[in-house]
Amino acid sequence: MNVREALEQQEELILSPYASFSSRTRGRDRKEPLCDIRPEYQRDRDRILHCKSFRRLKHKTQVFLSPEGDHYRTRLTHTLEVAQIARTIAKALRLNESLTEAIALGHDLGHTPFGHTGERVLNELCEDGFAHFKQSVRVVEVLEKNGRGLNLTWEVRDGILNHRTSGHPSTLEGCIVRLSDKIAYINHDIDDAIRGRIFTETDLPRAYTDVLGGSVRDRLNNMIHDIIVHSMDRPQICMSPGMEEAMKGLRTWMFEHVYSGGAAKAEEGKAERLIVSLYEYYMEHVDQLPAEYLGMMEQNSEKKERVVCDYIAGMSDSYAIDRFEELFVPKSWKVL
Repeated sequence: MNVREALEQQEELILSPYASFSSRTRGRDRKEPLCDIRPEYQRDRDRILHCKSFRRLKHKTQVFLSPEGDHYRTRLTHTLEVAQIARTIAKALRLNESLTEAIALGHDLGHTPFGHTGERVLNELCEDGFAHFKQSVRVVEVLEKNGRGLNLTWEVRDGILNHRTSGHPSTLEGCIVRLSDKIAYINHDIDDAIRGRIFTETDLPRAYTDVLGGSVRDRLNNMIHDIIVHSMDRPQICMSPGMEEAMKGLRTWMFEHVYSGGAAKAEEGKAERLIVSLYEYYMEHVDQLPAEYLGMMEQNSEKKERVVCDYIAGMSDSYAIDRFEELFVPKSWKVL
């Protein structure tokens, strides 16, 4: 018996009957030989962790554009916090940790530079629209590995696609990530906003903090415990009605006081114009796209608009700024 088979048998003995078992995956679009060490969902987790799109998340905005300071979240640190919360819940419920972590690590791979600002602008510019959750799937199915994609299992791709608020994941592991994403960003965005002196802990509505907790630590602890208690040995992942209502209320409050304007979003207008300028330039100079993107148009008959969106969406904040400066900002010169 090889190591993978032993681990799969271990899952059968230990995991909840509601878990997604590695040996029962619906598989990959392209069949591959099984690994003799790692079960399938662990392989997916590893592929995501080692891909280029994952590394670029460290230089992509989470919420606050170009913050001064080393401790504000980026899209990468957000992703890691989602993975930590999700794994904690999955482990307690005896669900598949590797599947949970793979979905969590991959859920935001398709996010644009400058956070949801970039996403909104590309959605307006591209005739077929743009949504980061769809782009995350496109990254793992098409864009990585020079057009070959990562060839992930169906369950991981389903969880990535359905991590949004209106999504309906097909696995309990995907449902965990969907909730963990919200728990993570609500709390770490509060932490960042307090660090940025946008508001203080006492400014948060008591109607919500009395239920959720009076600090980031307490809120995380209470929300995670609530999910575990109310989902234990059940075929669904849920929160108690009071906790869920308070979480939704605090999320709405954050949209009104942080996400939709204010000092933290002061640079949004510049970011919007930068994205528009890059899009218009590459639509007119498509030959200047990297060879791998040109290949997608020539070999896969991809639309020019979609490939330009792919290229810009994959940029980090810093790379997008560098490209803009290279293309549009005059440079000094001297006679040699």
